[in-house]
Amino acid sequence: MKYTPKKPPSPKTVVSPSVIKRLPRYFRYLRILIREGKSRVSSSELAERMNVTASQIRQDLNCFGGFGQQGYGYNVAYLYAKICELLGVGAGLSAVIIGAGNLGRAIVRSSMFEKRGVDVVGIFDINPLFVGQDVGGVKVYPMRELKDFCEANKVDLAVLTLPKEAAAETAAEILACGVKGFWNFTGQELSLGEAAVVENVHLGDSLMTLCYRICSEEEQHGN
Repeated sequence: MKYTPKKPPSPKTVVSPSVIKRLPRYFRYLRILIREGKSRVSSSELAERMNVTASQIRQDLNCFGGFGQQGYGYNVAYLYAKICELLGVGAGLSAVIIGAGNLGRAIVRSSMFEKRGVDVVGIFDINPLFVGQDVGGVKVYPMRELKDFCEANKVDLAVLTLPKEAAAETAAEILACGVKGFWNFTGQELSLGEAAVVENVHLGDSLMTLCYRICSEEEQHGN
């Protein structure tokens, strides 16, 4: 049977935040299928791997046009390419890290940026001891050079790993440099209105959720 993908919907289609948050999971599992040499997958098989329902997968993907065909399932390479397109993988996005401490260094040295097509072009810090260092192949610059750096380089997003007390002021400074996306690890909730897109990451919240689940399991089993 010839595979004929559906035409994706208009970019103006409104998609719920919950569906958007699930897209990276599709990205990860489709990468696994590609590494396994799979050329096609059914919604049931994908659902079993991802521990969700087949109905949920069909509903999610139908928000973007479906990408599948009844009796065939999903073409893995095609679906992966479309998910990458939706997530901006390969769109040439670039990032700067604000804060060259332990968290900033760990993030820069990870492979997640490269795997998702984001180019880290610089790290910035106020500590003169860090300035000039090379971290994972990326140079550390003084914060005072941030504006000129952003003017000379196309910077799409900033990863904030600095103390939370400085988060709001620093974010405003970066926003003024034309940066429109913020990945915020400071623990300080940031909202920049319609001027920028902010993803607030609270590692402590995730830890507490895990602790709750552990305690709940123990309580249910009478431990």
